[in-house]
Amino acid sequence: QVQLVESGGGLVQAGGSLRLSCAASGRTFSSAAMGWFRQAPGKEREFVAAIRWSAGTTYYGGSLKGRFTISGDNAKNTVYLQMNSLKPEDTAVYYCAARKTLSSGSDYREYAYDYWGQGTQVTVSS
Repeated sequence: QVQLVESGGGLVQAGGSLRLSCAASGRTFSSAAMGWFRQAPGKEREFVAAIRWSAGTTYYGGSLKGRFTISGDNAKNTVYLQMNSLKPEDTAVYYCAARKTLSSGSDYREYAYDYWGQGTQVTVSS
């Protein structure tokens, strides 16, 4: 059974930084890419960032590139999200996700991902 476990969330003041981590476990786990999504209260879940292991290509949602950086270690089944210059509108539950192949659709879409973590709360105070 595959499990994704996020950590690193918390309360931070506007302008501050947080680093989220996600570790995947499971005897048969392997992934082609991993990513982060977030869901704010009353809003739909949205794409944050993804990384494809084969070429190290990264993708970012909206205007997050420049403030957020995704990185990871495929051999360790771990992905990170460094979040800088945080804003109150970044407040959300952040979910880690992994996809087994690249043939299941766009990295930006939830349906492309096969495994999901339980989420970690990030709260940015003004």
